[in-house]
Amino acid sequence: QPLISSSKWLQLHGLKRNKLSLSQILSQIGFQHREDYVSSLGRPVASRYAAGLFPQYMRAQDGCVYNLTAKKDLILHFVACLMRAIELYKQRMDWLTSASRQIFGVIQEQCVVIVLDFGTVCPAEFDLCCDALSMVLTEQVTQIAKFNLIRAARDLVRWREQPAAVCEQAVSSALGWLRTLARAAATGPGSSAEALLEAMGHETVSA
Repeated sequence: QPLISSSKWLQLHGLKRNKLSLSQILSQIGFQHREDYVSSLGRPVASRYAAGLFPQYMRAQDGCVYNLTAKKDLILHFVACLMRAIELYKQRMDWLTSASRQIFGVIQEQCVVIVLDFGTVCPAEFDLCCDALSMVLTEQVTQIAKFNLIRAARDLVRWREQPAAVCEQAVSSALGWLRTLARAAATGPGSSAEALLEAMGHETVSA
């Protein structure tokens, strides 16, 4: 799936975009039972003649009553559309909560610098961190424009001096660089802040 925010995804695939919100469906399967003043006519208008003729539905959020006039086939059509929408939402949620997105979220910027701050993690945790970083490189960084890696330490360790254009060779090089990192590195009290400041000083949108 493309690396887009959930709000953008909803604009493309949400219920409103597909005319499947409650208000949109109600307007297609019936009409509102109105009992109010219509300014365009200049007088009160009521559809009370419909009382008892049609099944009615009251919308909970505002109390509006709709007279339902649709035939069974149209109702079943909307049921099928909503079931497909539910399945699409499930797929999106599964995707958002899997693999590198579960840890890093969805990268939306086109240029990022990832700061590696391992602190004093044990060897097993260090390996897990490197695995997670490898995952985000192969799954998400491959879809953006530029990236860099900086390890927080007393002497900063950089994969590149400046963010590099994303290509197969660059990602492969970064993965190899991760494998060469020592588990332990001397750190100082300001190592993390220094790494972040350098990352933000690059031509990045996110660090």
